[in-house]
Amino acid sequence: MAFSRRDFLTTAVVGSLSLGLESQEQKQQDSRKAQTRTLAGKRPIIVSSANGYNYLDDAYDFLRGGGDTLDAALRVVKGPEDDPNDHSVGLGGLPNEEGVVELDACCMHGPTRRAGAVGGIRNIKNPSQVAKAVMEHTGHVFLVGDGAERFAVAQGFPRETLLTDYSRKVWLLWKETHSDWWGPGLADPNWKKRFPAEKSQKDEWQIRMKRMKEVAAQLGIAPEQRATAIREVIFPPTGTIHCSALNDRGDISGCTTTSGLAWKLPGRVGDSPIIGAGCHTDQDVAPRAPPAVGKKKTKSRALTPSSRTCGKECHRLRQEPMP
Repeated sequence: MAFSRRDFLTTAVVGSLSLGLESQEQKQQDSRKAQTRTLAGKRPIIVSSANGYNYLDDAYDFLRGGGDTLDAALRVVKGPEDDPNDHSVGLGGLPNEEGVVELDACCMHGPTRRAGAVGGIRNIKNPSQVAKAVMEHTGHVFLVGDGAERFAVAQGFPRETLLTDYSRKVWLLWKETHSDWWGPGLADPNWKKRFPAEKSQKDEWQIRMKRMKEVAAQLGIAPEQRATAIREVIFPPTGTIHCSALNDRGDISGCTTTSGLAWKLPGRVGDSPIIGAGCHTDQDVAPRAPPAVGKKKTKSRALTPSSRTCGKECHRLRQEPMP
């Protein structure tokens, strides 16, 4: 095939331009990576579940001022625990099937590898603080039920009514419309129809929803809250909150707190308060939290990792030398 001098020069110029553009693009990518790495290396860092986001600023300032990592994490989760409008933890948490709010929490102090936890505790709105008290004032790690409550009271925590008026009404809505459904679900092969055979599954759901709307109105649930209440009855929220804190020395601590699964059998305890399952913050490994913590939010100058990378990122930053 003939190849003229003009074709040769044209090909050479195009090739040179292509190489130049690729080189420039590579430099820009390297620059962005370097900038991201520099920004991501800034400490301290606090990683929290979404419902702790509004409480990160105060905890971040405390941590930046030299505060302990565990105390910083506890500051974050105390906010949702005190919030009666957060129905997944503490005051206002949705109750068990008997209408009693039972709370679970654990914490771990990475620098000393000490830990504390409480499970199924009632009448105490800040179980995460009680978990820390177990860590600091006993030779145990995990207290449950009445024993945990008595210990909390002995430590100065006041007994409080945790069932808010809204949570009570949602519980009554569940009792009126779903408590007799306790057992095999629709996906279970042992499930049996509760309506006439000629009714389809769609018909059953329509009948069920109509009944729930009627009961919600009878219970006095505000019209703007009825859709949320019905959703919480059908799909109990699993809003466990976890928080991990990393200071400029590379110390890591964390805590997890929850009111557990709504409408649960009394005494049911999930993975949240179990050290190594609900929380684990060893200095030599990344922090871990239960899968129900939801989408994470980060208080840092530029770091916003996904929930799957939060632990790895904290571990990498702890090992990385300060700029």
